[in-house]
Amino acid sequence: MIVSFDLDDTLYVAPPKFKIEKEPGFPWKYIYKERLRLGTKELFERLQSEGIETWIYTTSFRSEKYIRGLFRHYGIKVGQVINGSRHMREVQGDKKEPMPSKLPGRYRISLHIDDDVSVYQNGKTYGFKVFLVGPPDDQWVEKIMEEVHRIKAREDRK
Repeated sequence: MIVSFDLDDTLYVAPPKFKIEKEPGFPWKYIYKERLRLGTKELFERLQSEGIETWIYTTSFRSEKYIRGLFRHYGIKVGQVINGSRHMREVQGDKKEPMPSKLPGRYRISLHIDDDVSVYQNGKTYGFKVFLVGPPDDQWVEKIMEEVHRIKAREDRK
């Protein structure tokens, strides 16, 4: 099973509105300015301990190296990184009609976590599962784990 995560306003959040993970030490906190939502490290560890792959799928054009580096400084392992450049190359390609901003089904992703309602609506249209996170929520990790277990149970029955 693969679970992918959006970055901006999903995992990358702004204090003081959101509680955040402890920022990387000097000088990394100045190189990696984004801050991770509190619970991100725990969520990735829990998913990975259950054999679930954790990917990043973002429309951001930040480089894969930058994204991996930021997560590494938080002690988090990430599987594949699909950024805006990779999505444009592999999903949009030479197609004349505009494709959705994300297409997790193209990568066999079982569940995508995002804050954008339009991604959720595209999931209904294009047949991929999206779990919406948004405002600060101290239970967000548990809610995602419940959804992952529900989908995993359904996939295991197939």
